[in-house]
Amino acid sequence: MLSHLADVTRSPGDPKVIETGPSSLKPVDSLGRGLGWFSLGLGLTELLAPQVLTRWLGVQGKEGLVRSYGAREIASGILCLSVNNDYGAYSRVGGDLLDLASLAGAYRDDNPKKGNVGTALALVAGITILDALAGKSIRSLHDRKGEPVRDYSDRSGFPKGVGYSRGKAAGRTPQDFRATPAAASASPTTGETSPASADLILEVAG
Repeated sequence: MLSHLADVTRSPGDPKVIETGPSSLKPVDSLGRGLGWFSLGLGLTELLAPQVLTRWLGVQGKEGLVRSYGAREIASGILCLSVNNDYGAYSRVGGDLLDLASLAGAYRDDNPKKGNVGTALALVAGITILDALAGKSIRSLHDRKGEPVRDYSDRSGFPKGVGYSRGKAAGRTPQDFRATPAAASASPTTGETSPASADLILEVAG
């Protein structure tokens, strides 16, 4: 399905995706993305149909609060689907704590839907634990603290050498350049070559 969706965004001349390869996502990354989609779905429900939840929980009149919670869920969902999905999971934990506080206020004997509120409290408590574990696991997986700093100071940026790159820039073919290590000995400021280099170039030209 994802391969077909990818084809929609491609230009007519681009190659089509026939088959996707294995995913590089780890299980905890997939869990974080799953939480993100869950946040988006719940957030849209709270934003577009808050009366459904307020009626089920017996807190009619709190639709504005539910809508604000829906916007928060959508923001958390976007974070969960981003590269910073650990922040997304932790933002969900903060939102879960707000939900628990709001539900605890609705868990009253005079609320005819007290049983539903109790069910919601249990569900949100379980989701809070899951969100916290997901955030910690994702951060531990991608945390680079303690790893040695990689040193690339010995790399020139020219995989085949500076001489090869100069030859390509001058328009030489690989056959012409095959025997021209002289280009590497040429002065970068004057362009002069050493005598040995000149002999090698003459030999190739001959």
